Amino acid sequence: MKRGYAARPVLKWAGGKRQLQHRILEKLREDIETYYEPFVGGGAIFFALAAENRFKRAVLGDRNADLVEVYRALTEDVEGVIRLLRKYRYDEAEYYRVREQRPRSLAGRAARLIYLNKTGYNGLYRVNRAGEFNVPFGRHKSPLICDEDNLRAAATALGRAEVVTDDFEAVCRDAGPRDAVYFDPPYLPVSKTSNFTAYDPHPFGVDEHERLAQLFERLERRGVCTVLSNSYTEQTRKIFGRFQYDRVPVKRPINSKANLRGPVDEILVFSRPPARKRA
Repeated sequence: MKRGYAARPVLKWAGGKRQLQHRILEKLREDIETYYEPFVGGGAIFFALAAENRFKRAVLGDRNADLVEVYRALTEDVEGVIRLLRKYRYDEAEYYRVREQRPRSLAGRAARLIYLNKTGYNGLYRVNRAGEFNVPFGRHKSPLICDEDNLRAAATALGRAEVVTDDFEAVCRDAGPRDAVYFDPPYLPVSKTSNFTAYDPHPFGVDEHERLAQLFERLERRGVCTVLSNSYTEQTRKIFGRFQYDRVPVKRPINSKANLRGPVDEILVFSRPPARKRA
């Protein structure tokens, strides 16, 4: 690994935060004791904070067990993941052969998902009702299947983190005033025909967002620096409008329809600093 190499996200994940990254980072504490991210996804914010050395430790969570396994494999055996990735080729027949595989080892499962993510259609993660990955082969110019420097840098950053598969409330239950929390939940749909949560076999609807808003309020009262992003809709304003927020335009590159990859508005909710006690 190159000296001073800053890790980037290992996977292309729906709802990635690279475009919103600077807006989110400026609303988080500069000196974070423990950073919590219960919906880590591709981890763009986590890796950016790690590059700036802004936290001492992190607790990352996601309900997608396959994703969590990738991060655990990189932490435990990054060289094993790299050795397996070196063997893969960008080839349609190879893609479908790998897609049907069910590796037994943790490193094998992680390498498989990274390969499918790099070579599948539009970097999507999608499973059928049986929980089987079913994204078709993608058309790429020259995908970098095994980015060794970034994988090793990601493993170093993840070495300071605990990665769990758990409910979002459980992930950040211990957050305190010196900590920071970033929520990037499955977004509420912008219309009746859109579905941003298809990658998750567990529904995350209005009731879950209401529960998330209640948690946000508890964390704010506790003095925890807390930030949340979501789609900008009448429903999200109804749920999160009692908090301080910004309306931010974002271009969404992951969509099955090219004409829907333009800018859309998102809501960026953030906690108010706790009131100072009078002397």
